[in-house]
Amino acid sequence: MRDDAPAPRGGDMPRYIFATPLWALLVLVTGLALTAWMALGEWRGERDRVQALQRSLADAAPARLREPLAGAALGLRAMQTVLLAGTAQLDQHTFDSYQRNLRSQEWIHGYVLIAFAQRGVGVDGQVTYRYQYVAPLQGNEVLVGFDVARQPENMEALRRARDADTAAMSAPFPLLQFRGQRPAGDMGLTVRLPAYTPGAMPTTVEERRARELGALAVSVRLEPMVRQALYGRILDHMDVEIRDLGALPAHARVFASAPLPADPAALQLRRMEFGGRTWELRLWPRAAMGEWAQLRLIVIGGSSISVLLALFLWSQATVHRRALELARRMSARFGESEARFQALNEMLPALVLVADARDGRITYANRAARSQLGNVAGTPLEDLFADAVQGREAVAATLGVGTWSSQEAFVVRGADAALWVNASLAMLEMDHVPHLLMVAGDTSAQREMTERLRYQAAHDELTGLCNRREFERCLRQALLDRDAAGVASFALMYIDLDQFKLINDLSGHTAGDQLLVQLSQAMRRHIRDGDLLARLGGDEFGLLAFGVDQAQADRLAEQVRACIERSTFCWLGRSYTVSASIGLVLVDQPGCTLKDLLAWADTACYQAKEDGRNRVRVYRDDADATRRMGEMEWASQLRRALEQDRLLLDYQEIVPLSAGAEPVTRVELLLRMRADDGSVIAPGVFMVAAERYGLMPAVDRWVIRTALANFNTLHPCGGRLQSCAINLSGASLEDEGLADFILDSIARNGVPPQRLCLEITETVAVRDLLRVVRVIERLRAAGCRIALDDFGAGMASFGYLKNLPVDVIKIDGSFVRDLGHDPMSRTIIDAVTRIGHQRGAKVVAEWVDDLDTLDLLRELGVDSAQGFALHRPERVLFQRDNTGQPPAR
Repeated sequence: MRDDAPAPRGGDMPRYIFATPLWALLVLVTGLALTAWMALGEWRGERDRVQALQRSLADAAPARLREPLAGAALGLRAMQTVLLAGTAQLDQHTFDSYQRNLRSQEWIHGYVLIAFAQRGVGVDGQVTYRYQYVAPLQGNEVLVGFDVARQPENMEALRRARDADTAAMSAPFPLLQFRGQRPAGDMGLTVRLPAYTPGAMPTTVEERRARELGALAVSVRLEPMVRQALYGRILDHMDVEIRDLGALPAHARVFASAPLPADPAALQLRRMEFGGRTWELRLWPRAAMGEWAQLRLIVIGGSSISVLLALFLWSQATVHRRALELARRMSARFGESEARFQALNEMLPALVLVADARDGRITYANRAARSQLGNVAGTPLEDLFADAVQGREAVAATLGVGTWSSQEAFVVRGADAALWVNASLAMLEMDHVPHLLMVAGDTSAQREMTERLRYQAAHDELTGLCNRREFERCLRQALLDRDAAGVASFALMYIDLDQFKLINDLSGHTAGDQLLVQLSQAMRRHIRDGDLLARLGGDEFGLLAFGVDQAQADRLAEQVRACIERSTFCWLGRSYTVSASIGLVLVDQPGCTLKDLLAWADTACYQAKEDGRNRVRVYRDDADATRRMGEMEWASQLRRALEQDRLLLDYQEIVPLSAGAEPVTRVELLLRMRADDGSVIAPGVFMVAAERYGLMPAVDRWVIRTALANFNTLHPCGGRLQSCAINLSGASLEDEGLADFILDSIARNGVPPQRLCLEITETVAVRDLLRVVRVIERLRAAGCRIALDDFGAGMASFGYLKNLPVDVIKIDGSFVRDLGHDPMSRTIIDAVTRIGHQRGAKVVAEWVDDLDTLDLLRELGVDSAQGFALHRPERVLFQRDNTGQPPAR
C-alpha cells in the first residue's frame, strides 16, 4: 500500500483485521512453517550436493587408479609387438634402449622396472620363468636369474596373461629388491603380458602356450602409484582404503590413508577391475563437508521475517522482495553446480565432442578437443574423419545401434591438425533432443613410439645399416621368393674386417666405432640400388646382391674389397689401412636354407682368412668345407645348450696320497653337454668348435657362475667341500673383465675364495706370460688358489715355474700313465715334485688308472692324485633328478 493512498473509510476493516493478535499469530505460525520448509529444502539440497560430490570423487577414483596400470599395459604391448616382429636380437643393451624409449618412469609413478622372464625347464622338470633382462639394471640386480615361479602372485598373473593375451595384474606382494625398508615400502605389483616367438599374433590358447617365449612385466610400487593417482581433490576431501579382493589376507590391503570410520554409513564403495583382479575402494569424507551458511541465513532470516510480519503487517512487500532474492540465490547455486560439472569435463585429457543427432553438426567440444582440432563448432562430425567412408559408417552405426566403440581413426581439421585417435561414439539425450557423444584418446604418440621401436629393432644403432635379424629376415624372404617364383639368382657376401681388433687395442673402441661408420658409408657408395648391406655384429657385414650371375657377383665382391682396402682411417695423428676377407655364395639352385647359406658364407670367409686375408673366396663343396661345417654345427649346438641351460657338470675327487693326510674333500669340475636327443656328450667332441668360434669365454663364465651359485650342493658332503677346481681357457684369460667377474661371483654367492682353485694349462700360461701373471696375482691376492694344469705337455722349460705364482702343479697324465715302465717319466715326475715342493706348491698327478701307479707316486712324494683308479666322475648333486642319477661315464 502506498503511503499517499487515502485512508479507508467507514467499512474499510482490513487494516484493523490485520492488526489483530489472532492474525499476527497466524502470520507468525505461517512464516515459521514456511521458514522451516525452506530450511529443510536447503538442508536437503546441500546434503544432496555433498553426497553428489562424494559420489563424483568416488566414481573418479577407479578410473584414476586404472590410468597408470593401463599405461604400463600399453608399454608392454609395444614391447610385445617388437618381439613378435622378430626384428632385433634381444640382449641387455637392446632391452635398456627399449626401456629408455618407453620413458615409463615419467608417466607411471612408483615405476620400478620393466623385465623379461625367459621360459625354461628346470632340472626337476618344472617350468621356470627366470628374469633374463631387467631395465633399469642398477638397483635391481637381485632379480636377474630370479624364477617368477617362486612367487605365486606373479605366476597366477603370468598364466592369465599368457592364455588370454591380455594384460594381467598380480596381487600385491613384497618386492624383493625393497625388503627391509619401511613397513609398506616394499609392497608392489606387476602388470604382465606374454612374449611369443616371432610371427603373427597367436589367436588360440593352445597356440599361445605353444609359442610362449616368456613374459614381460612392469613392476610398480603401490604407495607412490596410488597416492599420485588419487592426488588432488580425491585425497583432499576423502580418506581411502583399497583392498585386493582376491589376495591373501596378509597382502590384501593395497593402500590406506586412515583407519576405517566407526560409522559404516559414511562409506562410499567402488570397485576397480583391471588385469583380471578386482580392487575394492572404500572412501569416506575427511571432515564434515558442505556450506551451511545459507541454511543459517534461511533460519534466522525466515524467523526474523516471520516475527516482523507478525508485528508489522504492512511489510508484505518486503517479504516478497526477500523471497525473490532467495530464489535468485538458489538459482545461482544451481548454476554453480552445473558449472562445476562442465569444468570437470573441460579438464579431461580425452577429446569430448557433442553433436546434434538431427543434422550431425558439433555443438560442443571440450578444451582438449579445441586445442587439438581448433574451433569445430558447427562442423559435421563425420567430416573430422580423414576417411570419409569411416566417418559416415561411424555416425550411421551410432544412430542405428546406439554405439560405435574403440575404433582407430585418423582425425583431421585443416592443415595443422591431424592425429590418430581411439574413438568411441554413443547416443545421449539432452533437453529431450538426441545427441551424438564422441570420446577419443590421442594415440599418435603411441603409434610414433611403436614405429620408432620397430625401426630401432631392425637397424644397427652405430652405422644405421640393417642389423643381423633384419638381414636374415630379408634373406629368408629372398629364398621364399626364389623358390616360389623362380626369380633370378642372387649372391650372399659375408664381409669380415682383417685385424680390426688391433685398431681397438691401439686407439680404443671409440676409434673402432668411427672406422665402422666410415667403412659402412664407403661400401654404401659402391653397391647397387636395391642391394642390401647390413652390419651383422662387431666387424662383420653382410651384403645381398639381387639379379646377378657368378661373374657379376665376383666383380661386385672385388669392388667392395677394393673399396675397403683404399679407405684410409685417421685417428689422433695415426693413419690406418684396413682390409677385408669376403666369403661369397651364389644362390642359383632351389632348396637352399637360411642356415645353409650363412654357414657356407662363413666357411668361404674363413677360407679367405686362412689364404692370407684381403681376398674374396667363393664357397666350394669339398672335404675341408665339410669339416668346418661340422665344427659350425657343434658350435651351434653349444650355443643352444648355453641358451637352454643344457650344460652339465661332473666332479672327480682329488685324493691325498699321504697316509697321515687330513681327510678332506677336493674335486675338479668336468664339463659335459646334453644333446637335443637327451644323450650326454663328452667335451672332446665340441671343445674344438667352441675354441674356434669364440664360445669358450661364455662357457667358462657359465661354469664359474653355476658352480659358485650351487657350491654347497656340488658334492654329497655339502658345505664341508674344501676345494673346487675349475679350468680356464686361453680365450677367457684374454678377457680383461675375467678377474672382476670371478671376484664379483665369489662375493655375490658368499663363497670363501680359498675354496676356489682355478686351473690354467701350461700352454696357455706360456703363450702370454705377462697377461696370465697379472690375472693370477690379482686372484691370488683375493685368496683364490691357482693350479698349473697339464704341466709337461707343452714341452715348456722348468724356468717358467720361477715366474708363475701358482699353488698347485698338476703333472700331465701322459707321464703318469707311463710311470711304471718308462724311466724318463719317473725322472720327470720326480723333478717336478721336488721343484714344486721347493716353491711351496702342492703336486697332483692326473690319469691314475691302477693302484700300482698309486704306490709309485707315493714313493716319489706326490701329494695328491686323481683318476679312474681313485674315483670315476659323477654328476654334481644339484643336477641329479629326484631318483638319484647314476654316475656319469
